[in-house]
Amino acid sequence: MEATQNAGSIGVEFLGGYLIGRAFIRDRHSFAAVVKILTGLIVLCFPLVLIESQSGTSVPIEFWKMTGLTTPVDLAIDRRMGLERVQLSFEHPIHWGLFCTIATSLYFIGLAGRHSLGLRSVVMTVICASCFLSLSSGALLAAIVQIGLIFWSYLCRRIGRRWLILSTCFVIFYVVIDLLSNRTPIQVFMSYATFSAESAYWRSAIFQWGMTNVWSAPVFGLGLNDWLRPVWMHTSSIDNFWLFIAMRFGLPAFTFLTVGYGYALWRVGRKDFTMDRTLAALRLGWILCFGGLTLTLSTVHIWGSIYGFVFFIFGAGLWMLDAKPRSPQSERTI
Repeated sequence: MEATQNAGSIGVEFLGGYLIGRAFIRDRHSFAAVVKILTGLIVLCFPLVLIESQSGTSVPIEFWKMTGLTTPVDLAIDRRMGLERVQLSFEHPIHWGLFCTIATSLYFIGLAGRHSLGLRSVVMTVICASCFLSLSSGALLAAIVQIGLIFWSYLCRRIGRRWLILSTCFVIFYVVIDLLSNRTPIQVFMSYATFSAESAYWRSAIFQWGMTNVWSAPVFGLGLNDWLRPVWMHTSSIDNFWLFIAMRFGLPAFTFLTVGYGYALWRVGRKDFTMDRTLAALRLGWILCFGGLTLTLSTVHIWGSIYGFVFFIFGAGLWMLDAKPRSPQSERTI
């Protein structure tokens, strides 16, 4: 019974979000509308974010409690940098941070040409501030990666193969770290992608023992069984989405997910939208969004509403596979 319930919830969280996005977002107008709604929600929630960062009280959660509805637990997490970690209405502060980072390049790049640079800069500042107040290194990493990719895209805009050059540099960087460090590149990356040495060590231990569990059940995974770890690792939390998939469902499931995910991004990225600046901007914003998320999901785990939302945005961008570019003369403002 437990396995049946778990399969149903996973199907709703993953396929539910993905299929809604794939079925209902079918053109540039509806996709741009989703980006505007997402960005508008973050801007409207910013005052509540400031209140929670000082008081530690989530206004939305407290409001819904008064209505008698079921709400996420208002977590009491240690302060960081003298501030409370903002959770808003999500299960964990990191989920609020990831919700904000999804809008980063989607808005700033995707809606270029519709909103002025000044307006986009102000809204981008609010998005980044909201993300920062989650005080989650994983969410901040996603925002920083996207901002870095935006700068790279702008600085190298006249170079035809700028993304191939960046990918090559990344591979070289990975190999150099592997040769010079006594740790794996992933462990080195996690040590710099956290707020503290303690968090870095914890994530490194999760990865090390997680891979031990992956190889102990490589085909079908652990299922709902607890994972093997030292006694001092008192929590079963796995701060790595990709590792979690491999551990629980096995390497075949991990392969199907990552190959399909990567292939979809590659297919959209290969489309020729040179003559359609509106479409090219939406495509670039969507790909940069998932470029940041892909890296961040190796340091955090997602579940519940944010899990469904991430794959909703993923499915919402796949209409571009069938999109027909327009000439500059026929483009209409969205």
